[in-house]
Amino acid sequence: MKNLWITFSLLVFCFSSCKKDINTETQNIKVTDSVTTEEPVTEPPLDSAAQMKAWVAYATPGSPHKMMADETGIWNCEMTFWMEPNGKPEKATSTATIKMILGGRYQEANYSGTMMGQPFEGKSTLAYNNASKEYTTTFIDNMGTGILTATGKYDEKTKSIAFKGDMVNPLNGKKTPYREIYTIVDATTRKMEMFDVKNGKEYKSMEIVMKKK
Repeated sequence: MKNLWITFSLLVFCFSSCKKDINTETQNIKVTDSVTTEEPVTEPPLDSAAQMKAWVAYATPGSPHKMMADETGIWNCEMTFWMEPNGKPEKATSTATIKMILGGRYQEANYSGTMMGQPFEGKSTLAYNNASKEYTTTFIDNMGTGILTATGKYDEKTKSIAFKGDMVNPLNGKKTPYREIYTIVDATTRKMEMFDVKNGKEYKSMEIVMKKK
C-alpha cells in the first residue's frame, strides 16, 4: 500500500505540474492575441490525509463486493438464443465456475459447455467501482475475438443490474448497442437477459438461467 501511495502522489504532482504549464501557455496567448478567456476553475487541493482516506475508500471492498462474493461456486447454465426477432430459439448448456479475485475486489467467472455443436469456453469479469458507484462487466469467449464491455447500476427494487454497452457486428464491422439485465432471482438462481438491435429494432437475443449446485 505504501508503494501504491507513492505512485499516486507522483501522479498528483505530475498532474499539477502539467496544469501549471497549461496555465502559463494560456496567459501567453492572452497577451499576444488579446483574446479574453475565462480563468480555469481549479479544485481546492486535498491534504495528504484526505487524499489517503479517499484512496483507501476507493480500494476497499464493500457491500456490493459482498453481494458478488455470494455467487462464489459452480452454476449450471441453461442458455436460449434467438438469431433474429421472433426467430426459432436455440438451446445450449454450460457450467460457470465463479470466484472472487484480487482480494475480493473483482468477480471472475469461467464458462465451459457446448454451443451449436462446438465446444464453448468463456470468461467474464464483474467489478463495482466505489468512485463511480456503478458496475462494469466484460466477457470474452472462443466464439470470437472481441471483448464485450458494459456498465450499469443496481436497482434494489428489482434486484437487478441494467447494463448498457456496444458490440461490433462481425457481418459489417460496425458498432451496435446492446443491453443486458442481470437479475438476482433468489439465493441459488440468477437470470441474464441480453437484447440486441437488428434493422433498427431491439429484440431479445439471449437468456441464461443459472442454478447454483
